[in-house]
Amino acid sequence: MRSKSGFFTAICLVGASVLFSGTAFAQQHNPIPVAVPSLQIAPDARGGGMGDIGAATMPDLYSQYWNAAKYPFISGTSGFSVAYTPWLSRLVNDIDLVYLSGFWKFGNDNLNAISASFRYFSLGDVEVFDQNTDFVMAVSPHEYAMDVAYSRRLSETFSGAVTLRYIRADYSTGDDDTTPGNAFSADISGYNESYLYLGRAEALLGFGFNLSNIGTKISYDGGNTSMFLPANLRLGASLGLPVDNKNTISFSADINKLLVPTPKLPVEGETGEEQARRVQEYSEISPVSGIFKSFGDAPGGFREEMQEVMWSVGVEYTNNNRFSLRTGYYHESEYKGNRRYVAFGAGFRMESFQIDAAYLVSTAQSNPLDQTLRLSLGVDLEGVRKLLK
Repeated sequence: MRSKSGFFTAICLVGASVLFSGTAFAQQHNPIPVAVPSLQIAPDARGGGMGDIGAATMPDLYSQYWNAAKYPFISGTSGFSVAYTPWLSRLVNDIDLVYLSGFWKFGNDNLNAISASFRYFSLGDVEVFDQNTDFVMAVSPHEYAMDVAYSRRLSETFSGAVTLRYIRADYSTGDDDTTPGNAFSADISGYNESYLYLGRAEALLGFGFNLSNIGTKISYDGGNTSMFLPANLRLGASLGLPVDNKNTISFSADINKLLVPTPKLPVEGETGEEQARRVQEYSEISPVSGIFKSFGDAPGGFREEMQEVMWSVGVEYTNNNRFSLRTGYYHESEYKGNRRYVAFGAGFRMESFQIDAAYLVSTAQSNPLDQTLRLSLGVDLEGVRKLLK
């Protein structure tokens, strides 16, 4: 990846340019700009293979991103996972996401769990040139986040979790215009798992929620300006049905809404002073106030508020708890980002290891996410110990 001096800064602030534009495009399309966008990327191949679903799917090693409250219900007492995603592979070949997570259940009753994760999003190598196109330096912009969560099973069917996260984004290009940004956030999540009879079959019904990335703003210019983190509300439900003694099929659905205020659109005849005031008013909104405003501040009223709700549906078939096939669909309004795609996935599980893969096929024209591949590996440490005995 190559860049002239200052070009990369403009890329980092592209969301702001959409916000402040006065063109006809901005009057019809009004995506919500957020900082550290990699926090919105689903890291694992199981959830990715079902259209980015995970708030209420059966607990697994990848639950830290989706809903840490699921860990007290997971089988086994400890494990970890590694996931890799080459991002925007149709455009460049050096942008990727690496994700590590792990958990440990403790206590005589195994009702408590500690879990953690680390994600590193590399934007590749960028060569910086000056105004005379002379090479200045090479930089490696990146984003990363690390978090730790505590979860506890509060009843036979319900568990809750709290996650604390540190976030850092470094887009520095060697000049005084950009500085690394730091932020802190928290997640609050819950999960309910119960059984019900459908005919003669005992089905597993799951409900989950996750309020994620509730925290500070982040600045890339030493505090002169700041942007919202992608605070998000995720709600999910799943239903697992046994086909026979060896085969099960589950149906899942998630809905998401960014808890970030919607930018106001320019009005006809707006002066430069009025535009500056509009921009200033938006930048002065606090993160907490922005959460409450996000439910009713869309310039287009209720219709635009509904456009800000993203949804996904997915199906997973599992044979003998060993082999799985998955598919799903993710939908985002064309006026809010236009991420729409079908996902396919497969997984294989042995006594101690779990391997998953997912593939994304865009249903929107000219989508750079088309043909995105995700790979994940999970390790059950309890199973490893049994093998070593």
